[in-house]
Amino acid sequence: MRDTPYKQLEARFNRVSLISQARGFLHWDQSTMMPPGGAESRAEQLAALQAVEHGILTDPRTADLIAEAREGKADLDPWQQANLEEMTRLWTHASALDEKLVTQLSRAASECEMVWRKARPAGDFPMVLPRLRRLLELIRQAAEATGEHLGLDPYDALLDAYEPGVRTAGIDAVFADLEAFLPGFLAQVMERQKTAPAVVRPEGTFPAETQRALGLKLMETVGFDFDHGRLDISLHPFCGGTPDDVRITTRYNEADFTSSLIGVLHETGHALYDRGLPKMWRGQPVGDARGMAVHESQSLLIEMQVCRSRAFLEFAAPLMREAFGASGPAWEADNLYRLYTWVEPGLIRVNADEVTYPAHVILRYRLEKQLIEGGMEVGDLPEAWNEGMKALLGTVPTTDAGGCLQDIHWYDGAWGYFPTYTLGAIMAAQFFDAAKQADAAIGPGIAKGDFAPLMAWLRQNVHGQGSRFPSGDLLVQATGRPLDAEVFKAHLSRRYLEGE
Repeated sequence: MRDTPYKQLEARFNRVSLISQARGFLHWDQSTMMPPGGAESRAEQLAALQAVEHGILTDPRTADLIAEAREGKADLDPWQQANLEEMTRLWTHASALDEKLVTQLSRAASECEMVWRKARPAGDFPMVLPRLRRLLELIRQAAEATGEHLGLDPYDALLDAYEPGVRTAGIDAVFADLEAFLPGFLAQVMERQKTAPAVVRPEGTFPAETQRALGLKLMETVGFDFDHGRLDISLHPFCGGTPDDVRITTRYNEADFTSSLIGVLHETGHALYDRGLPKMWRGQPVGDARGMAVHESQSLLIEMQVCRSRAFLEFAAPLMREAFGASGPAWEADNLYRLYTWVEPGLIRVNADEVTYPAHVILRYRLEKQLIEGGMEVGDLPEAWNEGMKALLGTVPTTDAGGCLQDIHWYDGAWGYFPTYTLGAIMAAQFFDAAKQADAAIGPGIAKGDFAPLMAWLRQNVHGQGSRFPSGDLLVQATGRPLDAEVFKAHLSRRYLEGE
């Protein structure tokens, strides 16, 4: 008996998923283990796989099957209906671009990223500028083509690929609200810190292997499954792989273990989300993560909401002392809590505190919008970056390594991604607040290193829902309210003004 159109689509999209996973592992290898001499051939490999994936999506038969399946949509169960909607969305995006542009983009992103790996530590923006200029030209072409196909402005078309349904108008409103709130709040926090006990920074050399061992122990505590994942080193931390083989990376500074450790916990939040996606929908669009804002909410929930909390640091402090064979005031839980919640405008986004973090994202959002819309030439990026940092945070990088070269995103083709970080921070506050209200065991569990109650709530209300619902609907179902920055602001006030 011939499969229904819907079942034929499931087979096609399962193949697309497998090819995408293969691309992901090639990218992981490129970022962690590949020798520099492999860059050119790797770019060709990734472009070829991207073309195969795109070819399946844009095959005329795929369009026919989607039309036929939609006619019989009433016969599908709710998960299948949601899966068909996700299939349609992916097909619509893919259909906007021709194969030549897709392969050019993939190749240009790989080539630009490999040059960035040399340019960043050298603080040499001119080194990567020609590659970035070419990549941005292609990104603009793709944004315009997709926007025309979807009836969206170019930047909204890019954003829609990372966070479906979210538009710049909504982001602008949220960011304007935060920008009005944060300067005054930051001043209050800085004033309060003047009368607080001084933070004592742990001193010494912290070998990378010891940092790694501590990171592994805390990853396991939070719930990372090492039968289905691993931790490695890369120039820029990330999480990738598949739900059954999650790869996360970090980077180590032997003079300061705190940034790497919290970075590992951030990426662990991503990994836990991937591992918790609905198993019965592996390989189908509805079984994928629900947009990057939700993904970032899960990493920021673990890193910011939980692992910078007083309860968690009281649990973790003895483990830190044991790992490094240390003792003294710097290693007491109260001091470590002050250290991990110390607010100070800085240059590096991934090391930023909760209060100043949104400013880093707002800057990147504004710059990439200008670059996509043609309001700025890419060669002017370093100067514009420095001016923006001075205006938003009162600090200016001395080299581009601490400025416009610090993040990998633009150099590997991820444009329209940055707003999801702050949207994710707001969602994280809502999810964690709702979880604690739903289960009184969550807070005491974290204080004992028992994350089972929290993970049970997240598995049921976030992870296990995959892409069944739009992000806004998922948030309302889990928390009882739409995106609400007031919950995030209340969290900041409790932690940084009331000393929660």
